[in-house]
Amino acid sequence: MTQTVELPLWLFVLIVLFAAITFASHFLFPSVRWFFRRRLERAVARLNRRLERPIQPFKLARRYDMIQRLIYDPQVAQAIADHARAQGIPENVAFEEARRYAREIVPSFSAVAYFSIAIRLARFLSNAIYRVRLGHLDEAAVKAIDPEATVVFVMNHRSNMDYVLITYLVADRSALSYAVGEWARVWPLSRLIRAMGAYFIRRKSRNDLYRRVLATYVRLATQGGVTQAIFPEGGLSLDGALAQPKVGLLKYIVDGQAAQGEGGRDVVFVPVALNYDRVLEDKILTSAAKSGDRRFRARIHVVAVRMLRQLWLWATRRYQRSGYAAVSFGRPLSLRDFVLCSGGEDTPTSLAQELMGRIGECVPVLPVALVAATVEYLPKGQQPLSRADIEAGMDALLSRLPYAYIHTSRNDRGSAAELGLRQLTMRGILRQTAGGYEVVADQHDLLVYYANSIRHLIPEPDTDGPKEAGIAAGAKGYSASAGS
Repeated sequence: MTQTVELPLWLFVLIVLFAAITFASHFLFPSVRWFFRRRLERAVARLNRRLERPIQPFKLARRYDMIQRLIYDPQVAQAIADHARAQGIPENVAFEEARRYAREIVPSFSAVAYFSIAIRLARFLSNAIYRVRLGHLDEAAVKAIDPEATVVFVMNHRSNMDYVLITYLVADRSALSYAVGEWARVWPLSRLIRAMGAYFIRRKSRNDLYRRVLATYVRLATQGGVTQAIFPEGGLSLDGALAQPKVGLLKYIVDGQAAQGEGGRDVVFVPVALNYDRVLEDKILTSAAKSGDRRFRARIHVVAVRMLRQLWLWATRRYQRSGYAAVSFGRPLSLRDFVLCSGGEDTPTSLAQELMGRIGECVPVLPVALVAATVEYLPKGQQPLSRADIEAGMDALLSRLPYAYIHTSRNDRGSAAELGLRQLTMRGILRQTAGGYEVVADQHDLLVYYANSIRHLIPEPDTDGPKEAGIAAGAKGYSASAGS
């Protein structure tokens, strides 16, 4: 037992290395993880005291545990068996396929990444690019939402900046869980987005097993009280107008609510309407509308060149923000109450239509959209249009929008015309001549794009109100500012 054993140096080093790894994995790492997890739990507890809607335990669960819970759910187990039988494959193969889908969908939320990095970055980007304005918000209606209810923000999809802007504006209310498409599944962006609590979806998947795994995750998250944000349109608007809603995620939420029964947690939808004086992707979107192909993707070198150009403008003190970005919050809608009133007939479709109507009624009217709509609707034979013609046309248009939420600087129509014309002229959409302003022929689609953002608010000639019925009378201007 006490005899000396000679070993080659490389073997001795290897033994020591394995011993160190074993010690660390069995004794050191668990202790370190426990130490940091306890500190994180205390930090989250302090954070929850200042949030309007605290972070739910479901959102803080370990990703591995959530994946296991998802793939062993009875509905997923049944879908695995059905998929194996339909495809003629062993169930263990179908099970591994379901596990792969679960790993793809389930986020790995980090409170540190969300509140220390994402919120600050969202605040910086939002205020660096736009003059951010918070539009209509019925604080009483929002505060009246049942604290135990799951809140789902439903939004129109104008730009990829939507994610950034809403994350910033609701930072003091809760941590949002987004449903994001395939565009975000690129490394390292995917890791950051997953750490922020977002879950990835394949929007056009026809795989029944995948859809069942996704539906189960949405049901569990909704039952767990996770505050979510979804885009009923299913993608960015290519023409600037509100699109017909898709019922995919809404159907999963409705089905999950029905499975809970009357004693389950209610779901309250909060409509959110966004509008911009400049959509950063407008040319990409209008080009996609012309080609009829939604599979558009900005090349990384194009994005890099644009970023470098903006940095150069900032460094030379010539940088100007892209006008206003405004957000309005509409009338909350309880799913439980809606189901009782609708009678349960095709609830997802009727719910989607109702929510899009509530989003549409509170879309902010911004200077660029107002000027674009005025120029588009004035008789084309009048071009070039004088400044006086445009302001008179704006007044006539505004008189037809008595209940719209209108943002103009200092509530001055002349200032709104100045801001809108400046932006459209700088972008090369309008051309200023000796006789006034005229539309640049090959940029007309961009003018229509911005006019379309408020087209649904403009009544038809034979009606007395906006196309979306039920617009409640309210404030006609903006009452709060989220940034300078």
